[in-house]
Parts: sequence; structure tokens; C-alpha cells
Amino acid sequence: MGKNPSMSMNIKAIDHIVLTVKNIDSTCAFYAQVLGMHVTTFDKSRKALSFGTQKINLHQHGQESEPKASKPTPGSADLCFVTAVPLSDVIEHLKLNCVELLEGPVQRTGAVGAVLAVYFRDPDGNLIEVLNYESA
Repeated sequence: MGKNPSMSMNIKAIDHIVLTVKNIDSTCAFYAQVLGMHVTTFDKSRKALSFGTQKINLHQHGQESEPKASKPTPGSADLCFVTAVPLSDVIEHLKLNCVELLEGPVQRTGAVGAVLAVYFRDPDGNLIEVLNYESA
């Protein structure tokens, strides 16, 4: 693809991702209540979900900021989050918030090893995986 195959950009981490959603307020409420993320406002009125040193910027479907994905679509993401909380507590929290558990806990392989994971969906239908390395 490039002229110098030995050149490396030395990517260190993901800074943020962007989710296109049907309703920013519903998304913010879900991610704050269910996943404990912090809703932040930037650029005067744009919303993001912050956790650790990362964030998820939100685009309202049909009103996306430029530049954007070629086909921004609500419900097309598959996101995985790491927790230190035991998955039994995660499952109980999902039940208390009336979130349907799709699968889990199940053994999987994460970015750095074996994990136990649970799966559910957000209000747009995105697949959400919450995993724990410590329980694996």
C-alpha cells in the first residue's frame, strides 16, 4: 500500500470511537446507567461517553459530523469492554436494569488472553460484550 513497507506508525491505543445512534439522550442514559460511563459535552453541544482514558463520541443518525463513516448506521457496532467487577455482579446489575442477557458467562479470548464474557444489546441493537480477565 505504501512506498516504505518497513515504516511503522507505532499505534499505541485507541483514543476514541464514534457510534451513530438513533437517539443520543437514550444512548447516554443507557451507557451511564448500565455501564457506568460519564456523559460529557464537547464542542459546545456534542456528546460523548467517557470511561478510563477513552471515549465514545456520539453522532445523531442523519446529522453526523464530517468527516464520517461511509455508511453510518445505528446498531452496526460490536463493542467489548473490560471490567474488574465479577461477572456475577455484572449479570445482577443487568437484571436490575431490565437488560436482557444474550449469552454468558462464556469463555472467550480477549486481546491479551483468556476471559469470561457476557453479551447484551444497547438501545440501538449494538452488541455489547463485557469481559473479565480475572475470572477466566
